Amino acid sequence: MSREERQPGSAPSVFDDMYPYRGRFESYTTLPPTGRDRAEILHELRQIARSEDARWETGRISGSYYHGGKEHYAFLNEIFGLFSHVNLLQRDMCPSGTKFEAEVVSMTANMLHAEAVECSGPDDGVCGAITSGGSESIMLPMLAYREQARAVRGITAPEMVVPDTIHPAFEKGAYYFGIRLVRVPVGADFLADVEAMRAAITPDTIALAGSAANYPHGLIDPLARLSEVALAHGIGMHVDACLGGFLLPWIEKLGYDVPPFDFRLPGVTSMSCDTHKWGYGLKGASVVLYRRKTLRRWQYFSTTSWPGGLYASPTMAGSRSGGITASTWASLVAHGEEGYLDTTRRIMRAADTIKTGVARITELRMAGNPTFCIAILSDVVDI
Repeated sequence: MSREERQPGSAPSVFDDMYPYRGRFESYTTLPPTGRDRAEILHELRQIARSEDARWETGRISGSYYHGGKEHYAFLNEIFGLFSHVNLLQRDMCPSGTKFEAEVVSMTANMLHAEAVECSGPDDGVCGAITSGGSESIMLPMLAYREQARAVRGITAPEMVVPDTIHPAFEKGAYYFGIRLVRVPVGADFLADVEAMRAAITPDTIALAGSAANYPHGLIDPLARLSEVALAHGIGMHVDACLGGFLLPWIEKLGYDVPPFDFRLPGVTSMSCDTHKWGYGLKGASVVLYRRKTLRRWQYFSTTSWPGGLYASPTMAGSRSGGITASTWASLVAHGEEGYLDTTRRIMRAADTIKTGVARITELRMAGNPTFCIAILSDVVDI
C-alpha cells in the first residue's frame, strides 16, 4: 500500500518509499488490452527518470552511482543501441562481440600488470571473461577453484578462507556452490589478519581471498603477505578489486602510496574488476581475470547431450546483449589512460579534502589509512 492508498489515520509503512509511483502513474498487473502510445510511455518514463536522477545528482549518496557525465552516458547509450539486439551466445552471428570482449579483458589485464606473469607455455598468461557484474566475477572463480580442487586434489568438502570484511558475494557464491566460507575477524587496523587466516587453512581449503579495496572501510588488505601464504600452501588466491580495480592503478601513477595488489604478486591467481564502476561503463559489466588459462577452463559449461546440439557458455548467463560489451569497450577506449588519470586526480582531490577535514575534527577518526573510499568513525558521537 502506497502513501496515496493508505487509509486516513493508518500507520506509515516502512515500504512506502519503495512505491512512490503508485497513485501517480497507472500500475499494471496484467498486460493492457491494447498497446499504449509510445510517445506517452516516453513522457511518463522521462518524468520517473528525472525524479530519480535528482536524488543522486545531489552527490549525497552512499554509492552505486559511478557517473562519467551525462554526455558520456548519452554516447554509451548510442553505442548500446547499435548492438542491443545482438545475442553474444551466437558468436558466429556477431564476431564483434569476440573483438570487444577480448580487448576489454586485455586492456583490463594489462592495467593490472599482466606482464608480470611469466609465460613458459601456451596455457600461461593472464586471461579472463566479461561477466554481468562484480558478484559474478567473484562467484565464477569460486566455482573454478571448487571444480579444480575436486578434480585435482579430490576435495569434496571445499573451504575458502576470507577476512570478515570481504564482499557478501563470496557468501552468496559459497551458498550457491556448496563451499564452506571460513570468515576470519580482521585486526584492530581493520585489515585481514594474515596469521589468523593462515591458521584457518585446512586440507580442504581451496583458496584465500582479500580486497583491494574493501567496501566497509576502503582499505587494501595485506595482499603481499596473503600471496606468500597461498604459495606456501599451494592454494588459489582471489583479489576482489571490483571497487578499486579501475582506480588504484591510476592512484599509484599519480604518486600515491599503493601497495601491490594485482598480478605482480605471484600468489594471486584470480581477480575481479568492475568496468561498470570507475571504468564508467554501463551497468552491468565486470571482468574476471585468471593467472592461467587452465584455471579459467573450470568456470566454463558445455554439453553435447542436448538434442539441440552443442551448447556452451563461458559465464553463468546464456543470452547476453552485445550492447553492454560494445558500450564497455567504447568507454575504455574513449577515456584512455589520460582520461582515467584525469578523473582519478579529481577523485583524489576530493578524498584528500575529506581526510584533511576529518583530521581537524577531534571527535572523528578514519578507519585505517584509506585511499579513495573513506570510513569515518567516532568514539564520541553517533556517526
